[in-house]
Amino acid sequence: MSNNLVRKGRKFVVSSVSSDAHMWNLVFLQLLLEEHGGEVRNLGACVPDELIMEECRAERPDVLVISTVNGHGHLDGLRLIRKIRQDPGLADLRVVIGGKLGVRGAENIAFVKELVTGGFDAVFESEGGLQDFQEFLSGLESAARPALPAAGGITGVSGTSATTAADLFELAPLDAAA
Repeated sequence: MSNNLVRKGRKFVVSSVSSDAHMWNLVFLQLLLEEHGGEVRNLGACVPDELIMEECRAERPDVLVISTVNGHGHLDGLRLIRKIRQDPGLADLRVVIGGKLGVRGAENIAFVKELVTGGFDAVFESEGGLQDFQEFLSGLESAARPALPAAGGITGVSGTSATTAADLFELAPLDAAA
């Protein structure tokens, strides 16, 4: 993988969900993104939804990166992304979430579909490691954020550790044929 995953000057806001007090994951993400040329505003741990949204309005990042370790990412993340998608000033913001999405271990993959259909551009389950996140970063060069899928009509998700809105669009025809 190239050392230049991110175009120099790409802006990122990094945060945890409101109930997550872990900081090491955010520092790691900040260092990773900066090492690859990104500019990072790290909001820290236990950040209220409204503060995340306020900072994103002020910073206008290319991507909001939400990281979770406490196992409540699916709950807090879904609430946050619904607020972001309802805000006219943030509705087109790229937002990804990753980490420990729940407390079910390998079964946390069950939360991916709900988070993507809820509005996240990509979801990275902790079991998958960093490769999928790095691939996402290297694909950021397209100017437009991909369209999100409609919540209805999608009956399956990718079996990989990262799922994007595009993955769900690709799966919808296959599910309909099944």
